[in-house]
Amino acid sequence: MADAAGPGTGPGVAGGDGDDSLYPIAVLIDELRNEDVQLRLNSIKKLSTIALALGVERTRTELLPFLTDTIYDEDEVLLALAEQLGSFTGLVGGPDFAHCLLPPLESLATVEETVVRDKAVESLRQISQEHTPVALEAHFVPLVKRLASGDWFTSRTSACGLFSVCYPRASNAVKAEIRQYFRSLCSDDTPMVRRAAASKLGEFAKVLELDSVKSEIVPLFTNLASDEQDSVRLLAVEACVSIAQLLSQDDLEVLVMPTLRQAVEDKSWRVRYMVADKFSELQKAVGPKITLNDLIPAFQNLLKDCEAEVRAAAAHKVKELCENLPIEGRETVIMNQILPYIKELVSDTNQHVKSALASVIMGLSTILGKENTVEHLLPLFLAQLKDECPEVRLNIISNLDCVNEVIGICQLSQSLLPAIVELAEDAKWRVRLAIIEYMPLLAGQLGVEFFDEKLNSLCMAWLVDHVYAIREAATNNLMKLVQKFGIEWAQNTIVPKVLIMANDPNYLHRMTTLFCINALSEACGQEITTKQMLPIVLKMAGDQVANVRFNVAKSLQKIGPILDTDALQEEVKPVLQKLGQDEDMDVKYFAQEAISVVAQRLRKLDFPVKDSGEPSAPGADKNHFLRPREPREDTGKFLPSMSRHKDSDRLGWLPRRQERQPGLGVQPQPRSAPHSTGMPHRSLGPMLSNGTERCL
Repeated sequence: MADAAGPGTGPGVAGGDGDDSLYPIAVLIDELRNEDVQLRLNSIKKLSTIALALGVERTRTELLPFLTDTIYDEDEVLLALAEQLGSFTGLVGGPDFAHCLLPPLESLATVEETVVRDKAVESLRQISQEHTPVALEAHFVPLVKRLASGDWFTSRTSACGLFSVCYPRASNAVKAEIRQYFRSLCSDDTPMVRRAAASKLGEFAKVLELDSVKSEIVPLFTNLASDEQDSVRLLAVEACVSIAQLLSQDDLEVLVMPTLRQAVEDKSWRVRYMVADKFSELQKAVGPKITLNDLIPAFQNLLKDCEAEVRAAAAHKVKELCENLPIEGRETVIMNQILPYIKELVSDTNQHVKSALASVIMGLSTILGKENTVEHLLPLFLAQLKDECPEVRLNIISNLDCVNEVIGICQLSQSLLPAIVELAEDAKWRVRLAIIEYMPLLAGQLGVEFFDEKLNSLCMAWLVDHVYAIREAATNNLMKLVQKFGIEWAQNTIVPKVLIMANDPNYLHRMTTLFCINALSEACGQEITTKQMLPIVLKMAGDQVANVRFNVAKSLQKIGPILDTDALQEEVKPVLQKLGQDEDMDVKYFAQEAISVVAQRLRKLDFPVKDSGEPSAPGADKNHFLRPREPREDTGKFLPSMSRHKDSDRLGWLPRRQERQPGLGVQPQPRSAPHSTGMPHRSLGPMLSNGTERCL
């Protein structure tokens, strides 16, 4: 196999003595030259194993030179190699021999693929920390110089990421050379190199002496911030944060602020966007005095920028800006200099701007206090609650608790509650869903009396919503409300209304009754479940719709652990056995599963489980309900009994076991997980005229 590498072309080529210790490297060479990329990739990932087999000396003298000479491969193989070499120091003999890893990584740092170069630079930075100061100047710094003066821009861009790791431990003479090389890269003819230098400018400034920052880094920052390429200028804004943290207030005003003011008014929206995106970091770096004098006016300009992307980025920073202002005089600054611009953004023409503002504006209430919130912010909240964009309304709803802490529930109910009720009936189901998810928190804040008066009927109406996701969320909502308000409240207020739905002509609503019983039974306890809920479930076992019947079986399985043994043996088991003989295969299946669970519970309670000697159906054995379900072909038969409903004036057909998901048409459900939504969506024809459909 070694011969596949060619005679004398790599380390460990087997000689006449047949040294078996050379076999691993021969395999590596063979696989590295294989046409299959995956084989080559696998061999690279085994480099550490091969190095261990070879030993540190042969790894240095044979393996690494071979890897250096054969860097010509696919990008994914080179990427794996660059990653492996970063942790190779121990395999070549420790820090004293770390310099042996530099040649292959230097080659990888010059390839065309950016991802490979970045990984090589990352590994080089890691290895540089393992060099002694002497070895660093002898081996690593010359590598940086070679890369920085390379003919191809790829090597020069890679060099930009290495200056900051070698500078701190270099001698003064070498430090001067390093700074000179970095200056040359900042003025390189190739925009890609200048971009790389600008992205590392702040990092490099942090390791320099303060005098060097003022005399060399600041001029470089100024030049890059006025570069002809906007992609270079926007990276200079990011470096401004690091540089500002190093300078005093006086130096900032003289050296940095003129350039920053220029960036705020840059002709490229991407540069202005970067200023807005980094505004909080800039604010912390320059301090409160410069913030009030320079950054507040700059922020005003960003909030009214002609580009929506810039306005949205600035709107996201409104709350952070206000929180970082000096407490003394903060309210005045916000009311006079920030709030007027916020009011304009509430009615902005771009929905992304309004959505960004809605996600943070509620937080201003805790800063401005109750009086200002009621007078100035509440009208803005109401306007956003009625906005045509659903995302704006959702962002306001999601942060109502911030306002409640400040203005109290009475003021909230008078001002925002009517708008919330209106949203609860919104045409878009996602808006209704957001209101439902917020309802338990809102109910806890309102109290039980206020909730019963204002919102109880709304929660019940969601149970008969035409979108399944809303009905499901409403069911979970009831369970959370019972946990919050107690069993007595549930028994008097919720349970009777839920059980009435069992007689609804729409089978989906009857199924919702079962779902509610499943959710409420655990919260309500054994007594209410046995006396009030169980009779309704047992009655529904005779429903004409098979979907309802097999959900009865599932409900009995769910509430079984809550019921006492008498109810299980005398009431539940006979009904399940009857369902186990149902003509519908799905009803049989879920009934058999439920019988198994009930039987196990009775055994645990040491209750005698009767094994009737008489088969329950001709040809059936006494343990028929415990057998696994036989696989069968899904014939896709239609349900004749559903061909016409009481409130239907025409025929409509759907394949069995379907459920409408919100906004997605009809969705097939897997048999073993009836409520799963993991199947692909497809439309399967007309619905019944009353909007009903068959579901698991």
